Amino acid sequence: MLKYFSKRPFYNAVIHTVAGIGIGFLLTYTVAGIHPVRWGVAFLVIALLGHLQALR
Repeated sequence: MLKYFSKRPFYNAVIHTVAGIGIGFLLTYTVAGIHPVRWGVAFLVIALLGHLQALR
């Protein structure tokens, strides 16, 4: 997986930024309004799927 991300720095940056946004939504609820967990989990699922892409 490290080799995959080192060859694709933009993809690496996007996936880890999305994961950071998901964690941020879970930590601060004011940005997401009344559904911070839904938004946080959605971004973390997208990040997880991006990491699974590297395992193929």
